[in-house]
Amino acid sequence: MLRHHWTCPLVLVFLLTLLAPLPAAASRAAAADTTSTVPLPSLSATTTQVAYGLRRPTALAAPDDGTGRLFITEKPGTVRVYHPDTGLARTPLIDITSAIDESGNERGLLGIALPPDFAESQDVYLAYTALPDGAVTLARYRLDASRLEVLLSQEHAEYSNHNGGQLAFGPDGNLYWSIGDGGGSADPLRAGQRLDTLLGKILRIDVSRTCGTLAYCVPADNPFVGTAGARPEIWLYGLRNPWRFSFDSADGSMWIGDVGQGRWEEVDRLAPGRGGANLGWSCYEGLEKFEGGTCPPGENYTKPVFTYSPYTGGCSVIGGHVYRGSQYAGLVGGTYIATDYCSSTVWALRPDGRGGYEQAEIGEMPTQVTSIGTTAEGEFYVVNDLPGGLHRVSFEREEPTCRVDRTVRSWGTGTTVDLTVTNTGGTPVNGWTLEFPLALGQTVVSDWNTDLTQGSNTVTAGNAPYNATISPGASVTLGYVAHHTGDASAPARFMLNGDACAVGR
Repeated sequence: MLRHHWTCPLVLVFLLTLLAPLPAAASRAAAADTTSTVPLPSLSATTTQVAYGLRRPTALAAPDDGTGRLFITEKPGTVRVYHPDTGLARTPLIDITSAIDESGNERGLLGIALPPDFAESQDVYLAYTALPDGAVTLARYRLDASRLEVLLSQEHAEYSNHNGGQLAFGPDGNLYWSIGDGGGSADPLRAGQRLDTLLGKILRIDVSRTCGTLAYCVPADNPFVGTAGARPEIWLYGLRNPWRFSFDSADGSMWIGDVGQGRWEEVDRLAPGRGGANLGWSCYEGLEKFEGGTCPPGENYTKPVFTYSPYTGGCSVIGGHVYRGSQYAGLVGGTYIATDYCSSTVWALRPDGRGGYEQAEIGEMPTQVTSIGTTAEGEFYVVNDLPGGLHRVSFEREEPTCRVDRTVRSWGTGTTVDLTVTNTGGTPVNGWTLEFPLALGQTVVSDWNTDLTQGSNTVTAGNAPYNATISPGASVTLGYVAHHTGDASAPARFMLNGDACAVGR
């Protein structure tokens, strides 16, 4: 029998002393690193629109040159400039529309990154799908000469979706680029587990030099250098469509939002230097074995740190950043923030100190967010697809108006869970719906004091006629019996009428 193992990512590994110096903004953020102790359900994220009229914006980057600007990519092939004092500039900074294939919903100008020496070099790195055949392409644009130089491309002709497109310079000074699995459904090219293609991968290359006929160099410590039949540019594999990833400036860890097939969206976290990790696709989708997927023998798969079901209303995870700015450091310092293109839910994740992660839903983004970016100082902005805007993200402390205490009794393949919901607010709750996720493999078989339904791993529990009102300070109790396949843990988060609840015992 073939065995497939999950390798859990390390929580915190400090290897920055082995890496190249951080850019100035990252150094400032690392030096001012503050990890908040505010409970995640006590956080609230809001946005304020600051610019209008963008044409399907896809990504944003901030030059660390003292100007305070943001560069915003637009799907048709332009880069616009925003400044908080003067707004959105009318004339594009860059226009490469003649090179861009924007056919299909997911093609176009998709990613942007600025090198650590941008203030001197004036180089901008762009990821896009190129005419005439939709090849996913990495190029350098030289602002001082208005010249586009193609560095690397990967054929992507069969399907128009799953192009990836994130670009980011790592703390080691190398450029990382994500590419989806080639598109279609269920990885028809079997690209995720193959090492002879750049599809379904995150790449790592050195764009500061050229090597032979290459317009870049492959770092000698890339994991598949010297592996027969493997592309040496590959850093990570087993990805479906890693639309957005980022590096935590405090510890160098890499956070990846990988879009799922339809059952699970996932977030991965890897410690610095974890090149060669296999993130599972298409053997796994999230934590679940993917029916019909490719599972090569003897592989070790790296487990995601967070998954959620599209039954929450989501469809595509939008990976974000760990907050390392100063304005909200006391609230969300050290907290990873992500969202979803369809549900607009703001997800907050934070290491719990026990090898796991706290998690909460802390608000909503504007509709159809495509990217979360930061200023040079680490403050958050987002862009949304339609109608095309730029929004500043703010955080505040907002104490939850509910608390859920849990009592769990497990046996064999079953578990009984009692939930006590307390109204900690100042006004009565008249009619309630409690939403929460179950661990993978749990299926509710009966319930009491509630009208409960389960979709995938997501439970919606509504009030019974006799317990619809919860007065301030009062509680109601409900519960369920569930079958499990090994994980009998209690739910980790709860939403009462759309608001995050504190989680008690």
